[in-house]
Amino acid sequence: MEWNYYNTFIAVAPDCPVDCGTVPPDRQGGMTKPRIEFELLSKQPYTFTQKELLFEVYMRHKGFVPADEAEAVRLREEFFAKPKACMRASMLPKKYGWGIHFDEAGKAALFPVESPAYREFAEGEKNGVQVVAAMRNKRESVREA
Repeated sequence: MEWNYYNTFIAVAPDCPVDCGTVPPDRQGGMTKPRIEFELLSKQPYTFTQKELLFEVYMRHKGFVPADEAEAVRLREEFFAKPKACMRASMLPKKYGWGIHFDEAGKAALFPVESPAYREFAEGEKNGVQVVAAMRNKRESVREA
């Protein structure tokens, strides 16, 4: 299964509640998954693929520190043995106003919704970049005709 996006921009969800990129808050017990995603992508742009990011966030959120490479491999295999939501379901583009660009190598970087670079990506001004929206926060009601 292919886990990564290439030459793709995830725009904020149509029902995103903010008008500018907002840093996700921490919880009393530590960093939330969106905050970990934000910290990794904002401090290390174009370093992580989606697959690498999903696993790194999982490890940090759970506080796992593998004892050796064999344990790291086992944890990775266990993690990816079950289906995972992609970054279109991340709270960064759904709730906190961050677009996510994946370059030709599949590496990700964040762009705040209010930035000129975000607008260029979202309006399709970057050649060869597919634009997809983040998943909505709420399902639209479906009525029978």
